[in-house]
Amino acid sequence: MIRKRTFIDAGVLIAAARGEDAPSISALEILDDQSREFVSSPFIELEVLPKAIYNGKKDELEFYRAFFNSVGFWEDDVVEIVKAGNTIARSFGLAAMDSLHVAAAVLSGAEELVTTERASKPIHRVQCIQVTSIHK
Repeated sequence: MIRKRTFIDAGVLIAAARGEDAPSISALEILDDQSREFVSSPFIELEVLPKAIYNGKKDELEFYRAFFNSVGFWEDDVVEIVKAGNTIARSFGLAAMDSLHVAAAVLSGAEELVTTERASKPIHRVQCIQVTSIHK
């Protein structure tokens, strides 16, 4: 079975780990979707792991680690991610972390980037990858 290569934004992981509201349920549905192969980058780990560790959130930390262990492909060429991210940020007016996530997703060959950002946010201007929000 060919699986849809999907890059998950840090906000989606945080929503899935912490909540029981509608966005959290949507995030969990995406993470449980067996038709997807997840890709990630060190920047996602940097966004979620340190705070969970520092604040002693063991369940949240275990959730993140389980996700990272399930990742099928890591885009970890940080120099290339930053180069591509700089171009993407300038082209679409993105903030630094959003541009790094888009760059990592594109470089990894992901078909989709899933985010918590609403449709009005700059990340949805990106044209080099499908951006999907968990907010309906």
